Amino acid sequence: MTDSAQDRPPKILVIDVGGSHIKLKCSSGSAARKAGSGRSLTAAQLVAAVKAVSGDWDYDVISLGYPGPVRHGKIAQEPENLGPGWVAFDFGQAFGKPIRIINDAAMQALGSYAGGVMLFMGLGTGLGTALVVDGLVQPLELGQLPYKKHRSFEHYVGNRGRHRLGQKSWRRAVSTVVDELTAALQPDYVVLGGGNARRLRAMPKNCRLGDNTNAFKGGFMLWANDPTLKMADSATT
Repeated sequence: MTDSAQDRPPKILVIDVGGSHIKLKCSSGSAARKAGSGRSLTAAQLVAAVKAVSGDWDYDVISLGYPGPVRHGKIAQEPENLGPGWVAFDFGQAFGKPIRIINDAAMQALGSYAGGVMLFMGLGTGLGTALVVDGLVQPLELGQLPYKKHRSFEHYVGNRGRHRLGQKSWRRAVSTVVDELTAALQPDYVVLGGGNARRLRAMPKNCRLGDNTNAFKGGFMLWANDPTLKMADSATT
């Protein structure tokens, strides 16, 4: 490798794994692409889908946003809304590239952050959550906490809740959950992201509408030489 190649920033592939789609973007500037996801998707199938969709892209390193707990850069628990086989899977070996893994909500929160204390809530297949305090990103799993009638928060504001309650009642449920989590965590503001956030007719108090493309921004930041970036649960190669 030449000195100029060593000095240039790495080309980064960001993979955002959702319950409905796998979204990909490369820092070289190519338009984002998608592949199918779903409740039967395994880690090996993810790798095959990514390689098929991004085969003509040139990249050096990978950021992977995973919909579940990640500790010390490793997947710590099998996903709720995907297939099995994720915890012990060696993504670095499968892709043949250095990889950094982070919770998907934390990745989008990182790209959405605008200072102070921010609570991120990703309204998608489930409920992804993360808190950012003065640049320190802390992934959360609030969606799994018990809520009304022995269910969980994500049973009310995730896709299952939206289909069960109907749009109008689901919107009220989102507003109520935002109020309750705001009272508990005391953020300066809340960012509502995820595929269902745009189904809200109006933003609840002190909320901003997020953008799913911020997940790519957060993924690029994982490889940035940025002294202000601090991870409560550091991603590792």
